[in-house]
Amino acid sequence: MQTEIKSWLKKYGEITLREVGIREGQSVFDFGCGKGFYTIPAARIVGRTGGVFALDRDGESLEKLMQRVNALGLKNIVQIKTSGNLEIPLNSGSIDVVLLYDIFWYFPVTDSRMAELLWNAHRILKPKGLLSVYPKHVNTGDLKRIIEKNGFYLKDTYDGLFIHEKRIIRDKALNFNMD
Repeated sequence: MQTEIKSWLKKYGEITLREVGIREGQSVFDFGCGKGFYTIPAARIVGRTGGVFALDRDGESLEKLMQRVNALGLKNIVQIKTSGNLEIPLNSGSIDVVLLYDIFWYFPVTDSRMAELLWNAHRILKPKGLLSVYPKHVNTGDLKRIIEKNGFYLKDTYDGLFIHEKRIIRDKALNFNMD
């Protein structure tokens, strides 16, 4: 599994996130970033002119992420600690891409806070911003309906490689834009 994580962080993560739509110079918000399996490749893509905001409520995961970040010499990642509050401390219209990747084991679609999460994602996204969702652990149709009900429309579906439970797998992401 360590080999797969290294392969993901060195190669496949960047390939996936570029194909999803992340570009150099963008600002990315990684909600529920965990140990940074998507944060680090995103930071490499956006480069020095872009930035990644990594939010998680697990302080230990954030600490491991920042250890990796420091070891890699990345200077464009800002960690955001939260106690589970859904208020995102970023300016309205300041983010190009919001990632909701593999969070639905913790945050089910039936959770009453889902509308608040989507409202905040909508608020921080720029007008042509991208909401990219990796819908693991949830019914994709239900999730799509809830996201569309909260001001987004499905732009496209990305079929490619993802990292899940420390393994690289083939799966799909849903990419949304705002109404």
